[in-house]
Amino acid sequence: MEILCKHTFDAPIEACWDMFHDPASHEAKFIAMGHRDLEVISCDETETSLRIVIDRLVDVEVPGFAKRIIKPTNTLRSTDEWRSNGDGTYSGNFELVTKGVPIQITGSTALAQATGKKSATHTLYEVRIELSVNVPLIGGKIANFSKGIVTDQLEMEFKLGDDWLASH
Repeated sequence: MEILCKHTFDAPIEACWDMFHDPASHEAKFIAMGHRDLEVISCDETETSLRIVIDRLVDVEVPGFAKRIIKPTNTLRSTDEWRSNGDGTYSGNFELVTKGVPIQITGSTALAQATGKKSATHTLYEVRIELSVNVPLIGGKIANFSKGIVTDQLEMEFKLGDDWLASH
């Protein structure tokens, strides 16, 4: 299942790059989302790239049909990679692995200067997600449930990004 989400940040692309390139912004975002017991497993940073791997505990409300597959508290490992494309745009890839759960989430990200009247002061952020569930019979129901969680989390990430940019 593919999910596409877009958001426009009220900030120039350089400020957005600074946010996504800053390991502290990733940690602050997850803490603000209620994730706990964060541990940065690795962080490799250059002037033009960032690769950060973070483990954390995440709580979700699990519907009855999925309780045999998904626990209410899960260990999640996220691997985020960001890079400058050398042309004023930025892109990345990510993977989310939930320990012991047969759900695979991967995706790509892109930052580009917005177009139109506010192009110099706004940045378009695009997130493409590929979500798959390897469970017979109820895999589709779990995928739809997971899609709801993923889109809710992204909306929260967009808001937290707006807040980060406004305060930095």
